[in-house]
Amino acid sequence: MADSEALLTPRLLEALYTEAMVLTDEARSYFESGRFADECTDNAALPVSFSCESLKVTTRLMHCIAWLLNQRALHSGELTEGEVWNNTRELGYAAASDRAMVEMFPQEARDIINDSEELFLRLQRLSERLEYEGAPEPPVHDMFRRLHTSF
Repeated sequence: MADSEALLTPRLLEALYTEAMVLTDEARSYFESGRFADECTDNAALPVSFSCESLKVTTRLMHCIAWLLNQRALHSGELTEGEVWNNTRELGYAAASDRAMVEMFPQEARDIINDSEELFLRLQRLSERLEYEGAPEPPVHDMFRRLHTSF
């Protein structure tokens, strides 16, 4: 766990969690406000696309929050590393947004969508790095290391 603690400090973990929660609140507020419908009265296809994109944003952010909560539990000692890295605790899959459609949305909607994708991609990279650093040493590397230290 020492490698993961060096890479994902409690301070960074809390900052990412706060960012995810603030973004989730902003998305919820915007989705519920009806501002999108008010701003997009000229294109009948946009509300359907927006509904799809709002589901993608919600899914993306829920994956982020779940993963961050698992990391908090790991850092607080509530979970072992083995429990965190099983398949049910991975970051998960989130579909990418339809860039062509998103570009037709109002700026506030585009910002929320882009921010959710950016946060998800950062956590995905962090998750992959944590998984890589936490992986056991391949047997052949262990053998070479032992051979090297014996001479």
